[in-house]
Amino acid sequence: MAAVAKLELKGVYKSFGNNHVLQGLDVAVEKGKSLVVIGGSGTGKSVMIKSVLGIVTPDKGSIKIDGQETTNMNQHERDVLMKKFGMLFQGGALFDSLPVWENVAFGLIQGRAMNRKDARDIAIEKLRSVGLSPRVAGLFPAELSGGMQKRVGLARAVATNPEIIFFDEPTTGLDPIMADVINNLIIEASKGLGATTLSITHDMASARKIADNIAMIYKGKIIWHGAAKDIDHSGNEYVDQFIRGRAEGPITMEV
Repeated sequence: MAAVAKLELKGVYKSFGNNHVLQGLDVAVEKGKSLVVIGGSGTGKSVMIKSVLGIVTPDKGSIKIDGQETTNMNQHERDVLMKKFGMLFQGGALFDSLPVWENVAFGLIQGRAMNRKDARDIAIEKLRSVGLSPRVAGLFPAELSGGMQKRVGLARAVATNPEIIFFDEPTTGLDPIMADVINNLIIEASKGLGATTLSITHDMASARKIADNIAMIYKGKIIWHGAAKDIDHSGNEYVDQFIRGRAEGPITMEV
C-alpha cells in the first residue's frame, strides 16, 4: 500500500477572468522530501503555492495535506492547518517596523500566543542556526544586506518548527556565493526539522542543490516530474530548453 503523500494536488484549476493559470495541475510531495517546481514567469508557480496556503481558492480540484482535503475547510480548520506551514517569501517580506527578532518570532507571538521573552529566546536560537549573531536581533530589516534579510526570512520560516515549508524563489537577487550559502542553509534547516518542502524557482543551480525531486510547470500543468539527478536526461524538449536557457525551442517567450 502506497504511503499517503504529505502534500498532494490533483486536477487543480484556477483562472482569473480569461487568464487560465492552472489547468489541471497534478503534483505530490512525500513526507520529508524536497520538491522543487521550476518554470518560467507566469506559468502558475506562485498561484500553486497560494492555492495550497488558501490565499486563492481553486476553481476545481483537490488539495490534500496528510490525506485531508483542504479546499472546503472552514476558517477554524484553516487556522489549525496553517500551523503546519512555514514560508520563505521571495522578497523576504520582513516587517520594516519590527526589529529582526520580532520578525523571526512573529508566528510564535501572533500565531501561538507565546510570551515575548520565550519567543525572543527561540528567535535568537533560530538566527544562530542561519549564521546570524544575537547582535542582529535588535537591528531593523533596513540595516541588513539582502543576504542577511534572506537569512532572517529563513529563520522566521522555521521558527515554529513547521511540518511543511514553502520556499518562493529563495535565491532571487543574491550573488552566486550568497545563493549557495542560502541553499545550504535551506537543506540544513529542512533536514534538521525533518520537514517536507515545496520550492518554486527558475534558478537551476538552486533547484539541483536543494531538490530530491524536480517538477516542471508549463501553461498551468506539470509536464515532467522526476528525480533531481535525472533532470539533464529528462527526454522532454521543454525541460531541456528551460534548464539550458536556450531561446530556441518549443517554449516561446512573449517579448
